[in-house]
Amino acid sequence: MAARRLRAWIRVCGLWLMMNTAAAAGQNAPVPPRSQNDSVQTQEFKIAGTIVNAVTGAPLERVRVSIANTRARNQRIEMVTGAGGHFEFTGVPAGKYSLQGTRRGYLTSSYEQHEQYSTAIVTGPEFATDKLVLRLMPMGVISGHVLDESGEPVRNAQVQLFLENHSAGMNRVMAVTRGSSTDDRGYFDFAVLQPGRYFVSVNATPWYAVHPVTAQGGDGSARGVSPVLDVAYPTTYYGGGTESDSAVPIDLKGGEKQEIEIRLRPVPALRLIVRVPVDASGESPDQANVFRFPVLRKRVFDSVEPVNPGQVQTLAPGVVELTGVAAGRYDVRIQSSNPEEVPHFSEIDLERDGQDLNAAQGETLAKLTVRVEGEEALPKQYAVALRDERQRIVALVQGNASKQVSFPAVKPGKYVIVVIAPGKNYAVTRTASGAGETAGHEVNLASGAATEVTAQLVEGVVGIEGAVEKNGKPMAGVIVALVPKDPDRNLELFRRDQSDFDGTFLLRGVAPGTYTIVAVEDAWGFEWLKAGVLARYAQHGQQVIIGENMRGTVHLPEAVEVQAK
Repeated sequence: MAARRLRAWIRVCGLWLMMNTAAAAGQNAPVPPRSQNDSVQTQEFKIAGTIVNAVTGAPLERVRVSIANTRARNQRIEMVTGAGGHFEFTGVPAGKYSLQGTRRGYLTSSYEQHEQYSTAIVTGPEFATDKLVLRLMPMGVISGHVLDESGEPVRNAQVQLFLENHSAGMNRVMAVTRGSSTDDRGYFDFAVLQPGRYFVSVNATPWYAVHPVTAQGGDGSARGVSPVLDVAYPTTYYGGGTESDSAVPIDLKGGEKQEIEIRLRPVPALRLIVRVPVDASGESPDQANVFRFPVLRKRVFDSVEPVNPGQVQTLAPGVVELTGVAAGRYDVRIQSSNPEEVPHFSEIDLERDGQDLNAAQGETLAKLTVRVEGEEALPKQYAVALRDERQRIVALVQGNASKQVSFPAVKPGKYVIVVIAPGKNYAVTRTASGAGETAGHEVNLASGAATEVTAQLVEGVVGIEGAVEKNGKPMAGVIVALVPKDPDRNLELFRRDQSDFDGTFLLRGVAPGTYTIVAVEDAWGFEWLKAGVLARYAQHGQQVIIGENMRGTVHLPEAVEVQAK
């Protein structure tokens, strides 16, 4: 019994000795100093400033302002500004944060936002983030009335709004909305508009118009209706022009409300006689159980819009009459009830009543089938598009699980194949057809040809991280562009970003290839994508090569020098 007590006492004493020895060793051992990075990470900083009206500079109260770490955007902190438009977030750890403000009557905006890009706020001992100014742009409005030749309101007129868009680095005029209809007062309005250059077009039909048709078997003339009634309103743009080239722009400033008036003036309605192709046997479309009909379309800025004639009737086998059409230049496409039939395409300057168009002598549209390869799995929502030589998307087809899409009617010419998917950056690197395999993503479609192409696809998964400097100092709010080799043929390989508070940037989703990175000061809203403009900056840029097997993020060893606009 005594022996057991002795052994227990020895164990307790030994444990006590070990604990005290370790404690003594800890007191005498040097404590490693905390690194500067560790110190910064544990510090807390402040993001504060004022929300102001971007036009007047007046402080804005009742603005919902928020910050979110750029690495965890779902973790957002919000507050509402009080009198004086002041906001303040305290206890903010070191990092990068987006800063955003929202208020009724204003466009939601982030700090130094240009288009979809903005500058992230960087917190740290070397950054002053307590006197920021976030500018919110008040919404603009374009409203007006559509009147007829007598000054009376035109109801149910279709009004379309277009915006001169610079977001792709080229000036394009694009439809902003699906359009609006005038009410009983001829009134329309477009609200929630950003500053910019706008255009307005109107399509309408005179309420009193009557368009006689040609009697079948007669002398080819239309009788029984006064010419005063056989009239049409041509597509009319603000300023009175009837072609988009003559449209008068509306330069809208932030928060501005502009009211306009568009007067419609009737012109003689013309009849267009279209001779559609018949079968080689000479049988009429009805006898062959195939119905062919013309479709009118008109160029509107950078797109083509359908035109609805007054009436359409078949005068004889293969002869179709369209009435109630205003004079002008049109595209005429011959559609068929047979989906396998390739349509014909013609252009016409309609100048006189009863003008004849032999559509059988027009160009036969081409058919293109594209099969996508190279990626094991594509998103459920993806599309294959064709871009023409004027850099316009002229056709787009939604993709499917088979990875094969068809363009049944394409105007002959040279196109670039583009694959589009939300959240993805794809590039077509090679194409293959019956004529063999070629590098790049172009396809040349001949009149009436049915072409099958396999497009080799690669996803851009590389990030390029770097910084911009001017005179050796970081610069925020600068446009950074990744310019591919042969840029005119590789628009989809462009990447852009805006430098953050510390001058850093990140270009995401970069595909394999050779690029030049340029940084340009105050370059938002001009045509930097034009070859001549781009070449001037590219010669002073920084080259980078992304290999086919590269993944992750590439860090540029040197800062990109900021160039003046």
